[in-house]
Amino acid sequence: MKKLSMEELNRLSVEEFKEVDKSPIIIVLDNIRSLNNVGSAFRTSDAFLIEKIYLCGITGTPPHRDIQKTALGATDSVAWEYKSTTLEALDEIKSQGYEICAFEQVEGSVKLNEFDAKADHKYALVFGNEVFGVEDEVVKASDHVIEIPQLGTKHSLNISVTLGVGIWDFMTKMGLLR
Repeated sequence: MKKLSMEELNRLSVEEFKEVDKSPIIIVLDNIRSLNNVGSAFRTSDAFLIEKIYLCGITGTPPHRDIQKTALGATDSVAWEYKSTTLEALDEIKSQGYEICAFEQVEGSVKLNEFDAKADHKYALVFGNEVFGVEDEVVKASDHVIEIPQLGTKHSLNISVTLGVGIWDFMTKMGLLR
C-alpha cells in the first residue's frame, strides 16, 4: 500500500469545482470569532461540494491570511456571502426552500444520530460562536436543532470538528458520497 500522489487523487480544478453540481447543503457561520475556524469551514466545504457559505455578524471574511492558512485556497472555490446578521441570511435561505438546522445544545434538540436527513431535501447547517454558541433568536428561527452526542467530560466540540461531523453525517444520510 502506498500514499496516492496529487495526480492520483484526481481532484477537481477550481474552475471544474465551480461548474460541477453541488451538494444541496449550505453552511451558515453565526458570529465565528476564530479566523482559523472560518478557514477550516471553507476547506471542509470544498471537500464535500457544499453549495455556499454564509459568513454572518462578526465572522471574518476572505481575504485574510489566517483564513487562508487553514482554507488552503478553498476561498477561491467555495461560493460565499457576508450578511450583517444571521437572521438576514436565514430569511434569504428559507425563501430558497432550505430547511434550517442549527447545531446547538438546547432542551428538545435531536441527537444527530437520530436525525433523518432526507435525500430530496435542501439543508442549511448553522454553526455558532465558539463561546456563546448559536444565537437564541437563530435557534428559534431554525426548523431543527441538532446536537452531537458526547460521552466525555467536555461540554462541546470545536466548531471545525462539529462542522465536519455534521456535514459528513448529512452527506452520508442523503446518499451524496460518491
